[in-house]
Amino acid sequence: MNGQMQPAISFVHVSRHFGDVKAVDDITLEIMDREFFTLLGPSGSGKTTSLRMVAGFDRPTSGEIYLLGINVSQLPPYERAVNTVFQDYALFPHMSVAENISYGLMIKKVPKAERFRRAEEMLEMVQLPNLGGRKPSQLSGGQRQRVALARALINHPPVLLLDEPLGALDLKLRQQMQIELKTIQQQVGITFVYVTHDQEEALTMSDRLAVFNQGKIEQVGSPADIYERPATSFVAGFVGISNLISGTAAEAISGASDSFAVRPEKIHLADSETPIPEGMLSADGLVRDVIYLGMYTRYIVELDHGGELTVAHQNLETTSMDVLAARNQRVRLMWNRTHMRPIGE
Repeated sequence: MNGQMQPAISFVHVSRHFGDVKAVDDITLEIMDREFFTLLGPSGSGKTTSLRMVAGFDRPTSGEIYLLGINVSQLPPYERAVNTVFQDYALFPHMSVAENISYGLMIKKVPKAERFRRAEEMLEMVQLPNLGGRKPSQLSGGQRQRVALARALINHPPVLLLDEPLGALDLKLRQQMQIELKTIQQQVGITFVYVTHDQEEALTMSDRLAVFNQGKIEQVGSPADIYERPATSFVAGFVGISNLISGTAAEAISGASDSFAVRPEKIHLADSETPIPEGMLSADGLVRDVIYLGMYTRYIVELDHGGELTVAHQNLETTSMDVLAARNQRVRLMWNRTHMRPIGE
């Protein structure tokens, strides 16, 4: 990020404990202005608790949270310059779409004509023109999510918090909404802080992301940094599919017992007699299983020196029958030494 930009949100040694449970454990983090930033992690990792503390729905046990340079750690939600979009939409069923979207303006006593004009502008932005007169029950799940987004944005908050907002949608619509959310964020030019356990969502939309595990942040970086250069074994295993090799297998392959990771798509699968080019690492083994997935095939290979590697190959010219024939065949796996990433614990 631009070094001159100021943080929209800062966590300074923030912890949140529930009895003996350390839901968030001494995290320090800066989220920059106008950044699409994702808090990624499994259930119970601390990401949602962190978001709730920014919103004011929960408060730190210790540490401080700054919003646009102001310490908001003890402020109530209504005194914070944020809005939140939830997974369950939280729309008022008795109100029309336009009334739902303009509700925040009504609370501020904005005249009715102005409220509905701005609501229609928001409907245009979320690609739901002329639906302001409908009730939420007359909309699809994807449309209701757009309405919830429009309602959160109509007051032009400097920071928008999104708590797994696409979790209730089917896969195809979720993928479509990922692209639309990123486009809207760029259009309105504000900070989006997005919580998800879905690695694809995080990689698709984020400028940067923080990977949470057991209340701590394991790594912060761009999607490419996190995916290509995982800092810990947890990040390597959680973000995408990764092969973690250690011990005797690692020593046989690389000459050292230090753990390393290599992504499945970086590995070439070849005949067991194929010569090894200079600069490449290799491992021989037996194809234990073949998983045909349409666009690509996943091969599970048991290595002669112990352990196994997963290999992903794009199906450019092969059919399912071709790839299934590789099961129980001996193969040689090769990859560029530069694609081997040392992994800490």
